[in-house]
Amino acid sequence: MRRLLVTTGDETVPHELADELITIGRSPENMIHLDDPSVSGRHAQLQSAGDGYELKDLDSTNGTRVNGETISEVLLQPGDRIRFGKVEACFECDVVGQAHPIPVLEEVDARPAEVSARPADFANASPFPKRHTEKDPTRTAIYAAAAVAILAFVASMISLAQMHAPMP
Repeated sequence: MRRLLVTTGDETVPHELADELITIGRSPENMIHLDDPSVSGRHAQLQSAGDGYELKDLDSTNGTRVNGETISEVLLQPGDRIRFGKVEACFECDVVGQAHPIPVLEEVDARPAEVSARPADFANASPFPKRHTEKDPTRTAIYAAAAVAILAFVASMISLAQMHAPMP
């Protein structure tokens, strides 16, 4: 089974790659969640391709690099070093006989991702039509008349009850 080893700080977390499509990013909805400000909300995805996986960058703010090269799509090889923003990962690092030597990673100037910000037209994401809150004077008058009628009825019931109440 294929694995992706993700290193954040001093911790290395292995992720077993068993699904056909695996999403990677800062948003908690991703299958591989990377909680780092240099990682976009939906940063990249891994798509099963035969015996391996194809890595695709999803137009992330800081890009995705494989073995030091910025990529948009690439078929991963065992031992490939991957960088999502400032987060480092390795595709099957424990495989014997790696395809090529591991390059030295240089420091990348990364800025916080802007892609995961709330979209300007977020209200349009609702499947329900927007309610129109126009004021209708006729409807307001009907509600006011109904409220007055109910209050008058309640007041008459109270006065009627007081007239028929036994005197102590």
